[in-house]
Amino acid sequence: MIGALVIVLRETIEAGLILGIVLAATRTIPSRAAYIAAGVAAGLLGAGIVALFAGTLAGAFDGSGQEIFNAAVLAVAVVLLGWHNAWMARHGREMSEDLHRLGKEVSLGARSLVALATVVAIAVLREGSEVVLFLYGIVLSSREGAASLLAGGLLGLAAGAGISLLAYAGLLAVPVRHLFRVTGLLIALMAAGMAAQCVGFLQQADLTPGLGRIVWDTSAILPDSSWVARVLQVLVGYTDRPTQLQLAAYLVTLGAILVLMRVLAPAPRRESPLVAN
Repeated sequence: MIGALVIVLRETIEAGLILGIVLAATRTIPSRAAYIAAGVAAGLLGAGIVALFAGTLAGAFDGSGQEIFNAAVLAVAVVLLGWHNAWMARHGREMSEDLHRLGKEVSLGARSLVALATVVAIAVLREGSEVVLFLYGIVLSSREGAASLLAGGLLGLAAGAGISLLAYAGLLAVPVRHLFRVTGLLIALMAAGMAAQCVGFLQQADLTPGLGRIVWDTSAILPDSSWVARVLQVLVGYTDRPTQLQLAAYLVTLGAILVLMRVLAPAPRRESPLVAN
């Protein structure tokens, strides 16, 4: 029961933080609910499919199936998050200036919402799949009963949802005029962290060349297994023992997204000078 509670709590917090950032980033778009709900539903469906083939997936590619699956999911999420930030850099001002014009607001936000809904689906799919595979491991190693796993899972889900709601409430306190800037930075950091995690999974599967040397080791101060580290991992991509390739992936991804946002941002509008009569 304890094992199931800890696993579900951890994965719920990770998915909930991503969902909270997405909800805060789209809070000015009335049509967001349908897109986000569709993303959650798609992610749950995908996790259910993974559950049906949990044993096959865990043992695929000489035992590296889970790592390769996670790396592929994260790679797609990084691309979509980067695309969203680039799109918002281009159109965010238009959206904020037309908040009272519902029709235009929906048309401007639709394409970006598709990307973010897909990211939500990927987050739910990834964390849901990890829950399935980890619980599958618990069943094989400890032979815990279904009732015990269910009870622990439900408690973990409830606690994780509560913590995620608190994080979302904190983002709602950010004024609308600063919302796109704050959520844009969070999404850029989140994408960079996912890129580093993607590389980490590929390294675990022995599918990357070199650059596997550890850059620093903070496991004695803030180990990856701690709750604070798990939250920081989602928000800023923290890991206690990053490799050179992970650090490179993080910096390149973050730099590329920030530069793209800067390049695509429209030039500040200048007021027309008054002509004296």
